[in-house]
Amino acid sequence: MAKTNLMSIAKQIRSEGDAYRYMESLRWPDGPVCPHCGSTAKHYFLTPKSGTGARKTRTGSVTERRVWKCKACRKQFSVITGTIFHGTKVPLHTWLMVVFEMCANKNGIAAREIERKYGVAPKTAWFMTMRLREAMTNLAPEALLEGIVVADETWIGGTPKNRHGYKKGTGGQGRTTKTRVFTLVDASTGEARSRSIPNITGMTLRSVIAEECAIERTVLHTDQATGYLKFRHELAGHEYVDHHQGEYVRNGVSTNKAENFFSQLKRSIDGTHHHVSRAHLDRYLTEFDFRYSSKHLTDAERMILLMGRVAGRRLRFH
Repeated sequence: MAKTNLMSIAKQIRSEGDAYRYMESLRWPDGPVCPHCGSTAKHYFLTPKSGTGARKTRTGSVTERRVWKCKACRKQFSVITGTIFHGTKVPLHTWLMVVFEMCANKNGIAAREIERKYGVAPKTAWFMTMRLREAMTNLAPEALLEGIVVADETWIGGTPKNRHGYKKGTGGQGRTTKTRVFTLVDASTGEARSRSIPNITGMTLRSVIAEECAIERTVLHTDQATGYLKFRHELAGHEYVDHHQGEYVRNGVSTNKAENFFSQLKRSIDGTHHHVSRAHLDRYLTEFDFRYSSKHLTDAERMILLMGRVAGRRLRFH
């Protein structure tokens, strides 16, 4: 898997049966696991073991889906049962190509591009990306950050003067304001956790940090924003740099890790997605958190990591 790229995947999944076998190798490297009862016994294989034999379903349609039957609970299942792919009408080999692209493309991939490249409907392409972003959500939010954590906030959205109907001197009143984004980056592991926030008051910042960090064991590195001063006595330590005085690094203290994350986030939103609504911004932040936190992995390893998160998550279009 170390040298996996888009071309090597395309060569391995020439049919839908191949796609099922490929996904089984990603999700079940040690053999099938029943999604109903969790059994790892030697299950019955109900379709041709070659994985390329087409068969008719009870409705008369032809399928190459590889189906297993659990010896423990006697229920049938496949590699997509109970995952974000459950019930999909999109071919599995298309899913695998899109999964790899979302894991490998540093700037992400737009739903319109998926529509054009893979011949799916616009809503289908958008829904596919949203399902994958759901899988990218942190599996262990209860695992709190601690040690040195870099915190910073930024704004997502265009400037008021560039908006339609803007009149000089009004400050863009009556128009939608920018959306604030707050990010925490673990200085030792590089894990990033981001979310949109309504404001940058001390109360809001503290509530987010308390949810994501073991606050009494956290040394916070920030800029000169006054909101952090409201709760600094609860932290194990608080160091900051004063950007207003031209100070960006002092004795190892800086917000550069968060700034690096923001630079990639903004380039990708502007260049790839062009616009992200407030309603869905947090899902996009999850996607960029996932790729940033796994930047030390290869594309193939990142794909395997994502496949480990697809089970037990269902996302419906509505």
